[in-house]
Amino acid sequence: MRKILVLVALLWFDANSTLAAAPADESAEKFATGYNFLKQQKYLEARTAYETGLQQNPANAMAHFYLGDACRGLKAWACAEEHYETSLELDAKSSVAGLAKQRGRKAKVWRLLDEGKQVLNEPNASPDIIAQTEDTLDIVNKLDLDDEQQARYQQLREKIRERHKGSNGKTASAPLLDRSMVLVPAGEFTMGSFGGDPDEQPVHKVYVSAFFMDKHQLSVGQYARFLDATHRDSPPEWTIMNKQTNQSRPVANVDWEDADAYCKWAGKRLATEAEWEKAARGTDGRVYPWGNEPPTRFHANSGKEVWRNHSALSPVGTFEEGKSPYGIYDMAGNVWEWVSDWYDPEYYQTSPPQNPSGPRRGSHKVVRGGSWGSNGITDLRSSDREIHVPSFQGFGTGFRCAQTP
Repeated sequence: MRKILVLVALLWFDANSTLAAAPADESAEKFATGYNFLKQQKYLEARTAYETGLQQNPANAMAHFYLGDACRGLKAWACAEEHYETSLELDAKSSVAGLAKQRGRKAKVWRLLDEGKQVLNEPNASPDIIAQTEDTLDIVNKLDLDDEQQARYQQLREKIRERHKGSNGKTASAPLLDRSMVLVPAGEFTMGSFGGDPDEQPVHKVYVSAFFMDKHQLSVGQYARFLDATHRDSPPEWTIMNKQTNQSRPVANVDWEDADAYCKWAGKRLATEAEWEKAARGTDGRVYPWGNEPPTRFHANSGKEVWRNHSALSPVGTFEEGKSPYGIYDMAGNVWEWVSDWYDPEYYQTSPPQNPSGPRRGSHKVVRGGSWGSNGITDLRSSDREIHVPSFQGFGTGFRCAQTP
């Protein structure tokens, strides 16, 4: 029996020299668990194990490679592309560097094809967005496509031809975006929290008129098109943020005026605090967007300690189990979201019962929803109120827009 155990240990070391050389800590244990799940094609379990281990040991190139494999098995192409690329950045001479480069390129092709499919399935996508998708497909066609990818490419080209044939020649009156909005119906809801901070009290009923809310937090790709169209100054670290692997992640480092300017450019506006809270928690007084259950890794992106150049953020719309009652994603975690209101800690004591829009003036603006680095139990509560000066730009602050019907 002892000889068998020694043989197994030697085989493990030979196949996973990078992992075996790591300190015998919790991250190494998670990596070993992830590798076993990967061999069994249990990709979700493998992804969870590697992500947990990388929170403690984020510089392990081999672990990033295997996490890329797990995401590839799940067809989570943005995740696969990101971690193959990170593996190469950390160790360009590793034994799997060539494979990481090859698989990362293939994951990129699938991601672009899936993004094109999503746009072309959106009936209200504007002519500009269709044109941008056509340009992207031209780029894809210059890459090394396998037979399956080539078939998908041809299907998308045919859809574009059908769009052109069915076009009535009219142009959009506003820069419509490849993002959906959802209707939050008119009605009353409970605002505030009995057990929260003093500025969340008193708990009170608020009537909010019907409005639309963006289904997703605003992405880097969306904000890039805004900057191209308006020539507005880009936020700090834009070159890093605007990498191809980050296009579907939320934009960050934007101040309140940036968020307000974008929403106006898109024919929308920032939500009020009351609108945001109703969209997040619905009408049943729940604590979090998904209900009263404390957050887990399946509900939201939170509790991370390392920023790592925008890859700390998850692509928008990742957490199916964390959606609000209206089907809105990421209203807890990923990035805090600017709203339109000025902040007053005692505003709830005097706010109007119908469509409150906040104090007329102030020194700070409200942000809602928590971020990638937040304490999930407290900061992700839908009633939690945080503040920044309007000029604040931070890694954990972004936004989404609302619209009056």
